[in-house]
Amino acid sequence: MMKFRFRRQGTDPQREKIKQELFAFNKTVEHGFPHQPSALAFDPKLQLMAIGTKSGAIKVYGAPGVEFTGLHKDTTAVTQIHFLPGQGRLLSLLDDNTIYLWELVAGAPREVVTLLHFLHPLLLLSATRVTVLLLLRSCDLLCIGTEGGGVYFLELPRLTLKDSQTLLQDQITQSLPDDYRCGKSLGPVESLQEHPQQPGKILIGYSRGLVVLWDLSTRQVEQLFLGKQQLESLVWERSGNLFVSSHNDGGYSVWTVTNGNTCNQQPVSSTIPYGPFPCKAINKILWRTTQTGSPVLLYSGGMPRASYGDRHCLTIQQDKEHVTLDFTSRVIDFFTVHSIEQEKEFDEPSALVVLLEEELVVIDLQNPGWPSLPTPYLAPLHSSAITCSFHISSVPPKLWERLVNAGKAQQGRQHAHGSWPICGGKNLAPPPKQQELLLTGHEDGTVRFWDASGVALTPLYKLGTANVFHTDCDPCDDPQDPSNDPDMQQEEEWPPFRKVGCFDPYSDDPRLGIQKISLCKYSNKLVVAGTAGQVIVLGLSDERSDHMVDVSVVDLLQDREGFTWKGHDRLEPRLKPAPFPPGFQPLVLVQCLPPASVTAVALHAEWNLISFGTSHGFGLFDYHRRNAVLARCTLHPNDSLAMEGPLSRVKSLKKSLRQSFRRIRKSRVSGKKRTITTPTSKVQEANAALAEQEDVAPVQRRIEPRSADDSLSGVVRCLCFADTFLRDGTHHGPTLWAGTNSGSVYAYALEVPGVGSGRACERGGAGESSVCVEAVLGKEIQLMHRAPVVSICVLDGRGKPLPDPYEASQDLAIAPDMTNAHSVLIASEEQLKVFSLPKVSAKTKFKLTAHEGCRVRKVALVAFSSTAQEDYSEHTLVCLTNLGDMHLFNIPALRPQVRYDCIRKEDISGIASCVFTKNGQGFYLISPSEYERFSLSAKVITEPLCSVQLDRPLEPTPLVKPEK
Repeated sequence: MMKFRFRRQGTDPQREKIKQELFAFNKTVEHGFPHQPSALAFDPKLQLMAIGTKSGAIKVYGAPGVEFTGLHKDTTAVTQIHFLPGQGRLLSLLDDNTIYLWELVAGAPREVVTLLHFLHPLLLLSATRVTVLLLLRSCDLLCIGTEGGGVYFLELPRLTLKDSQTLLQDQITQSLPDDYRCGKSLGPVESLQEHPQQPGKILIGYSRGLVVLWDLSTRQVEQLFLGKQQLESLVWERSGNLFVSSHNDGGYSVWTVTNGNTCNQQPVSSTIPYGPFPCKAINKILWRTTQTGSPVLLYSGGMPRASYGDRHCLTIQQDKEHVTLDFTSRVIDFFTVHSIEQEKEFDEPSALVVLLEEELVVIDLQNPGWPSLPTPYLAPLHSSAITCSFHISSVPPKLWERLVNAGKAQQGRQHAHGSWPICGGKNLAPPPKQQELLLTGHEDGTVRFWDASGVALTPLYKLGTANVFHTDCDPCDDPQDPSNDPDMQQEEEWPPFRKVGCFDPYSDDPRLGIQKISLCKYSNKLVVAGTAGQVIVLGLSDERSDHMVDVSVVDLLQDREGFTWKGHDRLEPRLKPAPFPPGFQPLVLVQCLPPASVTAVALHAEWNLISFGTSHGFGLFDYHRRNAVLARCTLHPNDSLAMEGPLSRVKSLKKSLRQSFRRIRKSRVSGKKRTITTPTSKVQEANAALAEQEDVAPVQRRIEPRSADDSLSGVVRCLCFADTFLRDGTHHGPTLWAGTNSGSVYAYALEVPGVGSGRACERGGAGESSVCVEAVLGKEIQLMHRAPVVSICVLDGRGKPLPDPYEASQDLAIAPDMTNAHSVLIASEEQLKVFSLPKVSAKTKFKLTAHEGCRVRKVALVAFSSTAQEDYSEHTLVCLTNLGDMHLFNIPALRPQVRYDCIRKEDISGIASCVFTKNGQGFYLISPSEYERFSLSAKVITEPLCSVQLDRPLEPTPLVKPEK
């Protein structure tokens, strides 16, 4: 009989089928700005843009929702990208001299483009580094300039080297005058540009300053331009009658191209725009003609070395209009969107696209003042460092509309409303069935609202909390004041700087950082908590207002004597009315003492209550009546570090080291006793075979209890409101649950006027406003191993989580079962456990650490819908562990369902930043500026689905064998 005791249940084929219809893991799309961009390209025919990164990724973007991603096998930096216009193909040059040819390929429906696929690489000229590539307009020849001064030619699409076309420096040197030759090398090839009107003629610019017009058909030097200043870049004027060269002294020169003169020693004009003092190099220059007569000149760099040498700038000039765009990060590359039809006489640039190290900026060149355009995607999520995130699904249409309008009011004076110039491809994804919001909290005290309904993560609205306090910020900063709009200011200084872009990594005050966010989508109440113990309750308003913010102070250590806070000071609230634009406006400011960082927050808008926790305790606040209900200290009497400051850490360190050595010694002793025996009898062999079978329960790991006087035991990890049974099994009412780092769970019975069956409802005659909320400690649970409590959730009589506030009362969710006994699910770092209510007796548990050797980091209750049955769904517990894997359990039985490897275990920030949605998706940071979106649901998947109209048949091209 005993041999069946430890055997697991056999697999049920029907259950396995249901699991396949419910669960499936996919990484779907990357939101945000590519980390460490290094190359930029644009296809003017397909209106597609490509960005390459230092990690070897290539990302192609078109209209919002049109995205493709390719990844080189090696994590080598992409140095250049070039489109084959109209073909859906592109060339990439890596830092190791390797060239790849990529193309868009079709998925199952032939018209749907699914991914970028590389055809084959070619390793080039290992003896010399490639400096520049030029793809001829015929798209059948690739010109390669090298550091050694040679120019090589490859035939496309096979990337075959044409030895007969190779142009070495010696052939050019023979055509030079003796006085210019001087025995010096011409230097690396810095620029290659094809003649705009005469195909087959290319400008070759050498580092020393020489520019050669080379005819490919005759293999002759057609004209020489004997520049004497170190060359940086070249650009043709549209007619081909002149070209412009930029140099390392901060100047540029205009040269004319005439048929009769084979040797041109002087340019038509030379200008150092920001001279006469020494200037930095102009790295790249563009010359675009317009119908008005005056060309638009665009160039990066050229700043005076002494005064503005550290600025990242790009200048736009046309006649007397002159603007120096001042960015906060380095300019990688830029291009203009302009007319490319040969029959057109002028370029007529419509937009300037600038790729910076930390963001993408688009300038409207058609409207006066050259304003910037808002980006529908690629917005820098990390404009200030992300500190937390929060997801809202099924956003009500009214709230969505009000947020969109508030965002438009913010952008109205800062951006132009022109059309997005990168509009290639077509988004075939159906409109989202529901609107989703992703809220990100930032180090500078802002909360940003993003449209996360589709592939393009679009910024909607930005909320700032700094103006609630006295900080280093200017108290008169007003986002609605035109005088504060950098795009509208008339600068009188020289150069005429204009601050552009929103990337600003520097926080005025580190105490402003946002740590926790909670939003009630039905009442439009928002709670934002920060690093200095500030908890702000905000309400949504469509009108601008100037008002005072009510301030309340909650002392979490009022009963403790001898406490000395050695952290930062609390933020000083503003004592005068402050201006607040349309959107979320602060109503109440609660300041925790001591001003430690807020570690947990909970909002119940139906009861007008918020709860907040820090490393010292937790509090309950009634924001409707503006009074504190509860302040509980969770510090252990032996929490010397939290009480006395970091000087007492030496004692804790010695103790922990001593315990570590004891554990090592203990394990060594126990290891010596362990002997390995080989099975000699048939019985032993049978037992060994039985132990190797999968249906035998694994050996559980022994878990060491944690120290009771751990210096972080007082940290409040989670808070939860619930309408459930705590006093007895017949009367339910509001409750507050709090879990700490030491494995303690506190459950309070709340008496909220007008809610539940408590005494507050029985007090006749007294108005609700005169009755205060009360909190009485009902239960106190101490987990055996003192493992930190990660999550607390109350389950109704059917074993399902309770609905959000207002959901059931407004018929937006099924009402909870209040007739059968409730239970509470407590997830610690080591195990999941369900307790019955109100007795709080254990019903079932799963020891995750003992079985899997990992610790729980994030927990969420998710509703998974079936792909086969429209009306079938299951509530499932999702756990993210410190190893980066996802474990799914059914509730309330806590039986394991599936496990997926999601995040690398070394990616600590990715695991810490993960946030789940209620329909089975999730987000986590793969870099400071990018979220990886994933799906655990077989039904709910958000991924690119798009098409591109190409000049070639959309057929997957067979792989070609690499050539060396």
